[in-house]
Amino acid sequence: MEQNRLFLFLALCFVSYMLYDAWVRDHAPKAPVVSTTSNSTIPDSGSSTMPSGTGEMPLPAPGKANGNTASAVVGSPASKQSGERISVHTDVYQIEIDTLGGDLRKVDLLKHPVSIVDKEQPFKLLDDSQARFFIAQTGWYLPQEPAMVPGTKTVYQIARKEYRLQEGDDALRVDLQWKNVDGMEFTKSYIFKRGSYEIDMEHTVNNNSAKNLQASLYMRLQRNAPAESSGFMMMPVSVGPVYYSPDQKYKKFTFSDIDTADAGGAGVKDVIKREITGGWAGMIEQFFVAAWMPSEKDSYRYFTSKMDDTSNHYLIGMMKAETVAANQQHKTSARLYAGPKVQKHLADVAPGLELSVDYGWLTFISKPLFWVMDKINTFVGNWGWSIILLTILIKLVFYKLSEASYRSMAKMKSVTPRMMALKERYGDDKQKMNQALMDMYKKEKINPVGGCLPILIQIPVFIALYYVLLESVELRQAPWVLWIHDLSIMDPYFVLPIIMGVTMVIQQRLNPTPLDPMQAKIMMVLPLIFTVMFAVFPAGLVLYWVVNNTLSIAQQWYITKHVLAEEKHTAGHHSHKKE
Repeated sequence: MEQNRLFLFLALCFVSYMLYDAWVRDHAPKAPVVSTTSNSTIPDSGSSTMPSGTGEMPLPAPGKANGNTASAVVGSPASKQSGERISVHTDVYQIEIDTLGGDLRKVDLLKHPVSIVDKEQPFKLLDDSQARFFIAQTGWYLPQEPAMVPGTKTVYQIARKEYRLQEGDDALRVDLQWKNVDGMEFTKSYIFKRGSYEIDMEHTVNNNSAKNLQASLYMRLQRNAPAESSGFMMMPVSVGPVYYSPDQKYKKFTFSDIDTADAGGAGVKDVIKREITGGWAGMIEQFFVAAWMPSEKDSYRYFTSKMDDTSNHYLIGMMKAETVAANQQHKTSARLYAGPKVQKHLADVAPGLELSVDYGWLTFISKPLFWVMDKINTFVGNWGWSIILLTILIKLVFYKLSEASYRSMAKMKSVTPRMMALKERYGDDKQKMNQALMDMYKKEKINPVGGCLPILIQIPVFIALYYVLLESVELRQAPWVLWIHDLSIMDPYFVLPIIMGVTMVIQQRLNPTPLDPMQAKIMMVLPLIFTVMFAVFPAGLVLYWVVNNTLSIAQQWYITKHVLAEEKHTAGHHSHKKE
C-alpha cells in the first residue's frame, strides 16, 4: 500500500537524519591533540606585526616567531608560568585571577552543579587545567616596546589575595596595578555584580610621562579543542568560537575552520578577521557561553587564530588601537559574560547574544516551542509537566488535520478485506492490482497517503524539540517526577523508551495491515528499532513522544470506532433500501 511505503520512507529518513546529526557532531574533524606541559602553563597569543598609526589592528598569525615580536606575543605552551592567585567570591561565582597577565583562570558557577549526583561541585566554565583549558585574557600590546605595556607576561601588583562580596553590597571591585619605567600607571579592574554573570572590565592608563603612548588593547578567550565529544550518541557537546556583528549577525566556526584559515584556506580566513563596531566574540558550549562585549560605539579588529602549529589552543578576540596623550588619563571599558545561556536574560545583555542558544536550521520552530513551554512553566513550575501541556497544545492545533488523516486510515482499515481479495484475484500482476486499488480508493473517497500526515507534522516538531532540550540550560538538571531527575539526559532506567515502544505497537494495531509481507515484517520491527534509538535520547524528548503517541492512540481509536460505526450504518441502510 502506498501509505505504508511512504511511512517506511519517512521513518527511514527520520532515523537517517538523527544518526547523521549525531555522527556529524561526534566525528566532525577536530584539531590534533597534543599534551600540555602542566596545569599552570598558558600559551601566549600569536601575532605578526603591529601596523603604525593607521588604526588598523594586528592580526594573529599561526604562531611563527619573527624577531622581537615573538617574546611579546608568540610563544610555546610552556612559555608562561602562573603567578599568585586572587580568590574572588560572589553569590554566583567562585573565581581565581592570576597576577601574571591578570587573567581569569578559573570561573566556577555556584548555582549550576556539575551533575545531579554531585550537587556540591559547581560547574567550571573557565579553568586552566590540562584536561579543560579555557581562560579569559585582556591587556595591552606594543611589539616595538613590549616592556612598556602590561601584556601576557606582566606581573601585576595587588592589594590582597582574597575578595568577597559582602552582605548588602551590590558590587565588588578587584584592581590590579602595574607601572612601567617611564612612570605610566596601568590599572586593570574587574567589577563583579550581585546576581549577575556580567563582569565589567576597566582599563585605566595614567600617562605621567612627557610622551604619548600608542598601543593596542586586546580582549580574547583562549581554550583547547576537546579531544572528543564529552556527550554520547544523541547528546553531543557543541564547543567552538562564535561572534556577532550588526551586519552579518551571528557567526559560528569550528576549530577545524580556524586550522583551515591559518593554513591559508579560501572562504574562511576573510570572515573571521575583520573590523566590527558594536559586536561581541565568544566561545560556546552546550549550556554555557563566555563572550567579550566591547562598547557598542567602539570599533575593534576581531580575530580568530590557533596559538601555533603544535598546540591545541585556540583564540577568539578583538584588538583596538588606543592613544594616551602625555600627562593624560585614559579609560576603556568592556564587559565579559561568563555564565549559562538563559534565553530571557541574554538578549538584555547584548544584541544577538541570545543566538548563542543555537537551535540550528529549525530555529523558527524551536524558539516558539521554547517560548510557549517557558510560559507554561511559569504557571506549573515543572518542565516535565510543561512538555506534557505543550504536547497537548500541539495536538489541539493540528487536531483537524490529524482527524482527517485518522479518518482516512480508518476507512483504509475497513476495506482491508477487499484489498486482500484484490491481491488474491490479481496475484503477481501488480499493475492491475494497483489500478484496482486506485479505483477502489476513488470510489470510497480514500486518500492512500493521508495517514502519513501526522508523521510529517511530528518529525520537524520532534527535531526542533530535540534541539531545545539539547541547548536550553533551563532544562538542564530539571526534574519531572519519580526517577526522572534530569530531563536533558536519557532515562536512567529506560522506562519511557519502553513505554514509547509499546505505544508504537498499539498504534500499529489500529492501522491497516500492509499487503506486502516484507512491509508487514518491517513495520513489526520498527517499534523495537525506535525503542533502542530513543533509549539514548533526552528523557524530555521521549516524554513528548510518549504523550503524543498516547493522545494519537486515543484520537485514532475514537475516530476508527466512529468511522466503522458509520460504515456499518451505511451498509445497513443500503441493505434495507434493497429489500
